[in-house]
Amino acid sequence: MTRSEYMKSKIELKPNQTIVFIGDSITDAERMSAAYKPFGAGYVHFTANALLAKYPQLNLNIINSGVSGNTIHDLKTRWQRDCISHKPDILSILIGVNDIWRRIAENDPSGAADLDEYDSMYRQLISQTKKECNSRIVIIEPFMFCDDLNNPVFVELRRFVEKVRTIAADFNAVLVPLQKAIDERIKEVPPQNWSLDMVHPEVWAHAWISQRWLEVTGL
Repeated sequence: MTRSEYMKSKIELKPNQTIVFIGDSITDAERMSAAYKPFGAGYVHFTANALLAKYPQLNLNIINSGVSGNTIHDLKTRWQRDCISHKPDILSILIGVNDIWRRIAENDPSGAADLDEYDSMYRQLISQTKKECNSRIVIIEPFMFCDDLNNPVFVELRRFVEKVRTIAADFNAVLVPLQKAIDERIKEVPPQNWSLDMVHPEVWAHAWISQRWLEVTGL
């Protein structure tokens, strides 16, 4: 990301804004557990509390709408209830790894989008949100902690990442380029230190993701 692109991606917060984070288990992070309500124990927890601590005067309304196991099909099904109804001023989306994992690792295409479906549905959801809520969109790249370039799930993931980058550019969304950053960092810190299953981050890795989100948005 060039300096001009970075500056363009900055978000300016205003009083009483609503920020919605939506996605799968990485966003969910046990948000319904009594111990972790309302933000969960993942990157949304770290991001939300950092924003609330930095901008207490703004009275921000921050909502975690992640649901474990979701594909983009699932997101589309609950979009009105869990996104549009909140009228987000800022919407952060992280989705895709379950679509890939089910089709490739589990050989179960039911309810999982291929690349073309993923692209089409993602664009529909963003278009609807911008039309009905005029939200500023933040897109987090789907990611894996993997250094095996021949891993079939990782090969497919990289195609999805490229698609997400195009979607973000087409909608003038803020892109959080996690996979590129992970590819660099796992040269120093091995994948198993980040995640036991290559997908779900350790708590410290969630904090690292939050740092990237805040850095890219300028918040």
